[in-house]
Amino acid sequence: MSVQKSADIGVTGLAVMGRNLARNFARHGHRVALHNRSTARTTALMAEFGHEGAFVPNETMEQFVAALVRPRRIVIMVKAGEPTDAVIDELVPLLEPGDIVVDGGNAHFLDTRRREAALREHGLHFVGTGISGGEEGALEGPSIMPGGTAEAYKSLGPLLESISAKVDGQPCCTHVGPDGAGHFVKMVHNGIEYADMQLIAEAYDLLRHGGGRQPAEIAKIFRSWNGGRLESYLVEITAEVLGHTDAATGQPFVDIVQDRAEQKGTGRWTVQTALELGVPVSGIAEAVFARSLSGSTALREAARDLPGPTETWLDSAAADTFAADVEKALYASKIVAYAQGFNQIQAGSAEYGWQIAPGAMASIWRGGCIIRARFLNRITAAYQADPQLPTLLADEYFREALGDAQAAWRRVVSTAAQLGVPVPGFATALAYYDSLRAGRLPAALIQGQRDFFGAHTYRRTDREGVFHTLWAGDRSEQEH
Repeated sequence: MSVQKSADIGVTGLAVMGRNLARNFARHGHRVALHNRSTARTTALMAEFGHEGAFVPNETMEQFVAALVRPRRIVIMVKAGEPTDAVIDELVPLLEPGDIVVDGGNAHFLDTRRREAALREHGLHFVGTGISGGEEGALEGPSIMPGGTAEAYKSLGPLLESISAKVDGQPCCTHVGPDGAGHFVKMVHNGIEYADMQLIAEAYDLLRHGGGRQPAEIAKIFRSWNGGRLESYLVEITAEVLGHTDAATGQPFVDIVQDRAEQKGTGRWTVQTALELGVPVSGIAEAVFARSLSGSTALREAARDLPGPTETWLDSAAADTFAADVEKALYASKIVAYAQGFNQIQAGSAEYGWQIAPGAMASIWRGGCIIRARFLNRITAAYQADPQLPTLLADEYFREALGDAQAAWRRVVSTAAQLGVPVPGFATALAYYDSLRAGRLPAALIQGQRDFFGAHTYRRTDREGVFHTLWAGDRSEQEH
């Protein structure tokens, strides 16, 4: 292999995400080795985009590996699960100690931990890397969340940083932590994304079915919100979707789309992992359940005739002030959803010894990714001021924002209940907020019940120790 044909980095798996990532590397001056199981995709990329940079196409995995300078840096962009394992199994015998294998798919972080340990035995670096921004982000600059060793990042990091999104001159890419840390953070990112989208959808539903506004009018409201503190990619595209008219029918586009939201599983993983870690992420969980319920067609049809409130609309005067209340409720609920997500990152970091810096995660999410928003600057600043912040809700800015919003927030949730508009995201966010601020929770009664039927014991408020009451006997108390 001549020096001229040596590639800085390789990409195997040239579907849309892999193809765009390879093009992004090439556009930034890196020589990119290409490989795909079907050579047709490699040929198509070269025919359409070969002029964009220095590409080294390869037909076989052996040629692909041979085209790379050492330490070899190889990005796998195939479907998560067995397909990823199959590519790794094919690669490993061809690699040498010190080479770096990057999984850029949406892998489960426990799979990444397993793969990292297995490749470490061969002297190889395995870097599970979260990449957010969709196909456009992959090409124009995504948010990148690589895990793995610090040694691997020293070699790989400059390439990833060069192709990532930039905010205030800073790359939206940083070394997250060891083994599965990168994919863990990407998983939580996606969970937060689920919550954010659900809250936005509820805001739309409230404005339409509570306030009586049409999609085009609601689009204008979202555009105005995007000019303020709610500025974000998701609010921006919401306005675009709501303002779009279906060419075939002349109807608002949102009205011709079936109301069944699909999911690929990362939100569900976030909730399952939160349960295992004992972290309450009720906002994310409600968003996942809301998608599941939307797809439960037979169940919804069977319940279609259930009785509801007789009052289903606000009058026009109330609708005008209601929109301002919804904006505040959306912002407050968004704060709660992000706070829960960052709590999960902190809990996962502690459980697995990753030492993830929450503020750094907020910083790299400011650009490139789906949840990019002005709001993330506030989160970054909060963790810079206090890296050990127990919850975002305790930060001065967010505490004041929640205090300012709470009256409107409560009006929105209560109005939604009166009108029969479902707002599981808004309502659970408010319940979480009130649970945290409560001086005493009814969990005391639950623990008393547990002790009654299962002798599960309890702790007292007035002295140390673990106790059990003899409920079936004389109800005297025993210390355990």
